[in-house]
Amino acid sequence: MAEREAAHVPSLSIIATKGTLDWAYPPFILASTAGALGWDVSVFFTFYGLELLKKDLHLEISPLGNPSMPMKMPFGPQWLKDINWKVPNVVMAGVPGFEKMATGLMAQTVKNKGVATIDELRSACIEADAKLFACQMTVDLFGYSQDEFIPEIEGWIGAASFLPTAQKSDVCLFI
Repeated sequence: MAEREAAHVPSLSIIATKGTLDWAYPPFILASTAGALGWDVSVFFTFYGLELLKKDLHLEISPLGNPSMPMKMPFGPQWLKDINWKVPNVVMAGVPGFEKMATGLMAQTVKNKGVATIDELRSACIEADAKLFACQMTVDLFGYSQDEFIPEIEGWIGAASFLPTAQKSDVCLFI
């Protein structure tokens, strides 16, 4: 029994459904980390999560409806950087260009803190042999062309093809 357990390669399946900058981090951080640890990793990108597999990433954040998301100032004196700005939804919804500004602040904070970009994390997943799957039904639904996506996609499959992989995984996450 101990030999079998020692020889077991852990597996992780992730279903990625969101395509904003802030929601791109969880699947790629978890997948790249598990891959670096030698786990067998599979990620199924469906609906807005497909944005994360496009060749040209133009990800923004959407703070509206996310009251837990602190806004950080990536510049200025440390006391200003340390403030978690709680911006009311009415301001986020009513100020033109707020999402662009929030995206810029988030991108600068990521850079200042030395956090990997989404491109870098996606590349780390590919280098770690994570299998990235695109939901063919969603590709068809949104009228995408496979040419819009990175060539490293393992397969263009439906949920019925991915669920057996998820079922057999040691860890399965829906993000």
